[in-house]
Amino acid sequence: MEFRYSEKVKQMKPSIIRELLKQMSDPSLISFAGGNPAADSFPVEEIRRFSDQLLAQDPVGMLQYSVTEGYGPLRAAARDYANRQWPVLRPEDDLIITSGSQQIIEFMTKLLCNEGDVIAVEEPAFLGAYNSMRSFGAKLAGVPLEADGVDLEALERVFRDEKPKFFYCIPNFQNPTGYTTSAEKRKAIYDLAVKYAVPVLEDDPYGALRISGEPVPPIKHFDTTGTVVYAGSFSKVLCPGMRLAFCAGQKDLIGKMVVAKQGSDVHTNIWAQRVCERILTQTVMDAHFARLQAIYRDKAGYMMAQLDQKLAGRVRYEKPQGGMFIWATLPETVDAVAFVQKCLEHKLAVVPGSAFYTTDAPCQSVRLNFSTPTKAQIARGVEIMDQVLRELGA
Repeated sequence: MEFRYSEKVKQMKPSIIRELLKQMSDPSLISFAGGNPAADSFPVEEIRRFSDQLLAQDPVGMLQYSVTEGYGPLRAAARDYANRQWPVLRPEDDLIITSGSQQIIEFMTKLLCNEGDVIAVEEPAFLGAYNSMRSFGAKLAGVPLEADGVDLEALERVFRDEKPKFFYCIPNFQNPTGYTTSAEKRKAIYDLAVKYAVPVLEDDPYGALRISGEPVPPIKHFDTTGTVVYAGSFSKVLCPGMRLAFCAGQKDLIGKMVVAKQGSDVHTNIWAQRVCERILTQTVMDAHFARLQAIYRDKAGYMMAQLDQKLAGRVRYEKPQGGMFIWATLPETVDAVAFVQKCLEHKLAVVPGSAFYTTDAPCQSVRLNFSTPTKAQIARGVEIMDQVLRELGA
């Protein structure tokens, strides 16, 4: 039979990244397209050890249904994790454990938006957020992103004229650009949000992955009014297979999220929650973070060295201070879509920058991931980029 899809579903688009990754069954294909953590960053031994211990000590507690808001000790550990560098969460803020950060985006949209309501987003931004938002019939108002954060004048215009239900941003090592929002702009974003009564959803999955520069306090650090909702994730610092994130904000909002989660997946994987809590509280997390940062500093530095050596004068980029991505801008004479297609023909997958915009506007940039490929793959991938640029006359 022919299914008649809802108007909300018609607005959703397949992720170009997921479509590209379908081709990864070809072992000769090099991927700069994904956003996976480095495979050697996973705390495999700790996960195995704590899982064995917990299953031996309390098998029913590990395997039975659990509470929707999350395992209590993990909620406490997540609060400590969020406050590890700065006072971020207010004492009166509540916290829920979710099945990944994208579930937080979905719940925020579900709770705050009616059909046709506007959400302000950095542009370019995490494309996974777009489908979550559009699935509830929300309209997206893109705000141009600069190297030190969102364009504040444009943000104020959107807040004033579009009256969005909330503003979504990734201030630390943003996906896809790798940009870091300055402390001055973070405080200004908060002030504008208070002035125009626009909640902020601050998504911070990469904050622990700083490889250079000085740490910057989250927007939530400035929050005295409950305007900012803070989303943290353990996918990038432990492993994405656990599907663990947390959301902190006003008690009434978190209470509504608990109700929304009861209608979604009942509760987050309790095995993963209990293992995660043990890792956070019974291992030296500073040493773990230092190891992660060393891995990403090495890989990012290697990719940038390759780009500088082989593509200097043709490809421009801002050096990321952390995270997993480099936003590389191609020469104006090069058709970016043709570049991506030819790279794929040469067994290299990169993501066109246009995939991260709210409209189909052209974009001369591509997102390069340095966390997943090996150094040998990085070197070969940049060679392919050089070859394709030459084929395209650049």
